[in-house]
Amino acid sequence: MDGRGPGKTFPPVRRAFTAGPFGVRVPPRYTHGVIDLDSLAAGGSLERQLLEEIDLARLPRHVAIIMDGNGRWAKQRGSPRVEGHRAGIASVREAVETCARLELDALTLYAFSVENWKRPRFEIVTLMSLLKEFLARELGNLLKNDIRFRVVGRMNELDPSVQKALAQGLAATSSCRGMTFNIALNYGGRTEIVDACRSLANDVVSGRLTPEQIDEETLGSRLGTAGLPDPDLLIRTSGEMRVSNFLLWQIAYSEIWVTPTLWPDFRKRHLFEAILDFQKRERRYGGVINEGRLADGKAEAQG
Repeated sequence: MDGRGPGKTFPPVRRAFTAGPFGVRVPPRYTHGVIDLDSLAAGGSLERQLLEEIDLARLPRHVAIIMDGNGRWAKQRGSPRVEGHRAGIASVREAVETCARLELDALTLYAFSVENWKRPRFEIVTLMSLLKEFLARELGNLLKNDIRFRVVGRMNELDPSVQKALAQGLAATSSCRGMTFNIALNYGGRTEIVDACRSLANDVVSGRLTPEQIDEETLGSRLGTAGLPDPDLLIRTSGEMRVSNFLLWQIAYSEIWVTPTLWPDFRKRHLFEAILDFQKRERRYGGVINEGRLADGKAEAQG
């Protein structure tokens, strides 16, 4: 953990919604007069300098992170791979805290893929134990800050003790209306799409749905992230240039930011750097830029 202990909490956040472009309902984008910058970074720090460069009116609504590099972090220190996973817990907490303070709609962390079952059993058991420990220690913080916890992936295939811990977190935060914190667990982008297609096929066979009624929106409603905006920003640590079967449907138009920083060393300054880079990009969604505005109004609303 990060050393602050279960009694150390981050300040509660406030939540409200405003009407965005073209009537789209979006969370507020605070100005320096509203958001508590001191709760995010101390004055005079590098983090504060980066924060003050960010346009708080143009934050990404949904950030997704591929947390990579735990094993390499441990190897560099001559430690077992599991020590990298333990060290990465502090990065998880800081990412959740920072995104909540920025009032993002959602944060999705890639914790365990369907391919990760190929790893040594001891490493898998340790990962699941760390997950249960994290939930036990942090559930109070999630509730206090109105953060909704969700699981994306085949949860029913996990060990019963893990399923129980996850179910408790899901139930306890089900009525929270702040940021949604997704953990992608036993997850694969391809298996998610297969599961969604199977669900739609069953509805067609039963007569609840016709093939003509199936479109992108219908399929999207069967994914684990249903009800959330697609990620605006995808972050990958450790410098690897691949998406690793993560949110394949949802990241169609995500901006991708890769850092050589290994996950246990990832801190809020890296998140701020990613957001700054995100804000320098022109999000066209297949359209064109016309005098500083997207020609496609729908695309602007989604941005």
